[in-house]
Amino acid sequence: MTIAPAARIRVRAIAFDLDGTLLDTIHDLATAINLMLTRLNQPTLPKDTIRAMVGKGMANLVRRALAAAQGAPPTPGDEARALALYETDYERVLGRETVVFPGVREGLERLASAGFGLACVTNKTSRFVRPHLAQAGLGAYFSLVVGGDTLEAKKPDPLPLQHAARHFCVAPERLLMLGDSANDTQAARAAGCPVFCVPYGYNEGRSVQSLDCDGIVSSLDELPERLRLG
Repeated sequence: MTIAPAARIRVRAIAFDLDGTLLDTIHDLATAINLMLTRLNQPTLPKDTIRAMVGKGMANLVRRALAAAQGAPPTPGDEARALALYETDYERVLGRETVVFPGVREGLERLASAGFGLACVTNKTSRFVRPHLAQAGLGAYFSLVVGGDTLEAKKPDPLPLQHAARHFCVAPERLLMLGDSANDTQAARAAGCPVFCVPYGYNEGRSVQSLDCDGIVSSLDELPERLRLG
């Protein structure tokens, strides 16, 4: 890990992960997973177990949860059925128990006022992303939103960050990725972007101190002090 606590990185735009970085969505995610499992006559899972499965998109979350509940990998047909049920259940509970992490609103306001371009780049299915941001009162900060199905590939592939860099007309080294997991750091490294992490998210049970990142900020409100516009 290449952390430089006093360093200020020169960037023009910032891409933010959603789940575990901007929003604490685990309560809604776990509720929807357990509603799905109940409808499939499977035992429900503890929230902390589900938390460690978050990070690689909805299909991966459903696959892992169903495998854990039934004690064996699901067939492709069972997985497809479970995913359809999950998306229906998640839409029903979307935003009910989601909370904005401390410092997020303050940090976004400061960054937007300073002139940084802001994007949300997540592996969550696109149709859920804008509603989540709107319900949290954060939607207006982002000129670009990239979901897990917006492009041909999702994080840790570099394509979403390459797309964001083109949107802001900046070189990848002037686009910072802020996330909470290896998906974010791997995507950033592959795209040639600097990357910071927050320590409170859903890194599949791993510590962010183990990740290859350029810095760790305890809250988003600390981020402006680590950056300079340029």
